[in-house]
Amino acid sequence: MSVLPPPAEKASYVQRMFSELAPGYDRLNRVMTFGMDEGWRDLVVETIAPLANGRALDVGTGTGDFLPLLTAWMPDGIAVGLDFALPMMQAGLPKVAAAQARNQITAPNVQVASGTAPAAGTAVFVGGNALQLPFPDQTFDVLTTGFVLRNVTDIAATLREMWRVTRPGGVMACLEVARPEQPLLRAGHWLYFQQLVPIIAGAFGGDRQFYTYLPQSARHFPPPPELAKLMQAAGWEFTHYRLLGLGAVALHLGVRLA
Repeated sequence: MSVLPPPAEKASYVQRMFSELAPGYDRLNRVMTFGMDEGWRDLVVETIAPLANGRALDVGTGTGDFLPLLTAWMPDGIAVGLDFALPMMQAGLPKVAAAQARNQITAPNVQVASGTAPAAGTAVFVGGNALQLPFPDQTFDVLTTGFVLRNVTDIAATLREMWRVTRPGGVMACLEVARPEQPLLRAGHWLYFQQLVPIIAGAFGGDRQFYTYLPQSARHFPPPPELAKLMQAAGWEFTHYRLLGLGAVALHLGVRLA
């Protein structure tokens, strides 16, 4: 049975879902991906190689998994994590603060989006919507996003907003779900993601309905070639992708030239 909400209710459903999942979200993520999600994020940041004094935006940051990695590369820069689920950002504060201390960067704070980026030398969480990013045009050098686009109500509009706030020459890296092409791997992926993940989530105290939504939403998400075309239509150039996790995940890259 489908648990996907009607399009008009998707935004509020997703916001409520992640707000309720926040306390145990990181632990379940590590369990469900066998810890591989951490390596995927490492690869993203190594690939885009942010400048030491650059500006980075992580769209749909959740608990801020990308922020410690970005600040490690950007000791004199700005790393902003944006999300519309405040409890997710609050749950990530200890993790990001610990990374900030190791990198001797100002401890982050959770704030309501003010319409401006924070001062240099900081990393912060900012409340906001991916469809209306609360930043001026051409603010950031690099953008990251991880497993977010399938949860927005308008993928094309989100990609255009991300392009808008990126400086010319800036790079966007997007981790998203994919489906293995090899039939046997695809069958195993379906069995694990569709059938076992909700059971695992329930065993660890997660909401089985929410962890049923996640694989069902993935099933309706555009495959990598189609997402690459959406990126191109939004203005991104040199778009390409790399399959990870036996084809279950794709790392998409794009550049804003002008």
